[in-house]
Amino acid sequence: MRLRASLAATLLVALVLGAASGAFIVLQRHELVASLTDVARQQASDAADQAMREGAAVDLAAGGGDQSLIQVVAGDRSVVAASPSVDGEAPVVGLAPPPGEVEVATSRLPIGEGEYFVVVARGIESPDGPLVVLAAQSLETVQESTVVVRDLLLIGYPLVLILVGLTSYWLTGRALAPVEAMRRRVASIDGTSALSARVPVPVGGDEIARLAQTMNSMLGRLEASADAQRQFVGDASHELRSPLAAIRAAHEIHALHPDTTSWPDLSAEVLSELDRVDRLVADLLLLARSDERGLTLRMRDVDLDDLVRAEATRLRRIGGLDVVVAAPPVRALGDPDHLARALRNLTDNAARHAQGSVEVHLAAPGGVATIDVIDDGDGIASADQDVIFERFARLDGSRARDSGGSGLGLPIARQIALAHGGDVTVARRGARTVFSLTIPLDARQTKQRP
Repeated sequence: MRLRASLAATLLVALVLGAASGAFIVLQRHELVASLTDVARQQASDAADQAMREGAAVDLAAGGGDQSLIQVVAGDRSVVAASPSVDGEAPVVGLAPPPGEVEVATSRLPIGEGEYFVVVARGIESPDGPLVVLAAQSLETVQESTVVVRDLLLIGYPLVLILVGLTSYWLTGRALAPVEAMRRRVASIDGTSALSARVPVPVGGDEIARLAQTMNSMLGRLEASADAQRQFVGDASHELRSPLAAIRAAHEIHALHPDTTSWPDLSAEVLSELDRVDRLVADLLLLARSDERGLTLRMRDVDLDDLVRAEATRLRRIGGLDVVVAAPPVRALGDPDHLARALRNLTDNAARHAQGSVEVHLAAPGGVATIDVIDDGDGIASADQDVIFERFARLDGSRARDSGGSGLGLPIARQIALAHGGDVTVARRGARTVFSLTIPLDARQTKQRP
């Protein structure tokens, strides 16, 4: 990139400088020729004034020089007067304007070495009849000046291009030095142990500085994602190891002490742990699919009051809790299976931590369905109300996962609500804990969030 930028800058300067040089030479030559033409006009005017007074006897012995000449030509094309440099020569050009008119021409004259001259011919009326005054100026000085300028440009042109190329290469290198530093730093990041590294941010607020800031933000997100992934894998391994360890311990105890445990009891214990493994694996698969491409929803009309009453019936069947339900008829557009799962996760969480009662209230104010799941447990500290929605979140106290919970129920419930355009929140209502699941009655009117 550095070389390409330098070559591009040099090529552009070469084109511009070449065009400017050509234009300069042409303009310089034009100005010099115009200046000599003015001199020739003045000489022709002076000689014409003298010839109009004296006629053919005009004396031009003091006119002309090495680089100029003057002739007075009669109507029969004979030279009646001439400057010393062309004395006795025939008319140098065939110009013959009538009296009162002037003609200008550039021609190689048959004198000396055949140099080019600019010739001014002026017709006059003299006492001896019509005459033509010819005044010529040599263009040798113009040619010499043009050659000098051309040679200087030919010498300076490549020097300027070399200077531009080297300067562009150096400046481009200076400009790209921060990019190279960022490249080396990124190349040193292997994705496993150096995600905490950050690229250097150059001074200033230009595009490269903003690029460095963007890359650092990206590295921060990658680091957070990698940390979350490692934490997720570690927690999942721990959760899976717990029921497997329980199954192994039950079998080892039965093998060592077959009389202490009956096969039906052992089978029930193993099946219970396997159910726990099955639920955990299902939750992990759901979260993995959600992270990859979002939840797949099969949208149709759902009677939310039926879902609420079904969950209440299930909780009453478990026993041990006073279940209170307030569920007027509410219909929403959503995925019934996912919504039932979200509601079950909330009610299971409430039942796990309730001391004696669980309440489920359904309402639909303002086109939004709200399901409040209320328990009379110990409550959740304000600082932990966001933490509990993190995967495998562990809290101290009675809501720690010491009673069968995997720490995935609440994150899954929120994921389902978000996919429907809603949310799951937690709050305190007096001494009670309230989890609120909200979804729009028509999820098509709300952009789904992953």
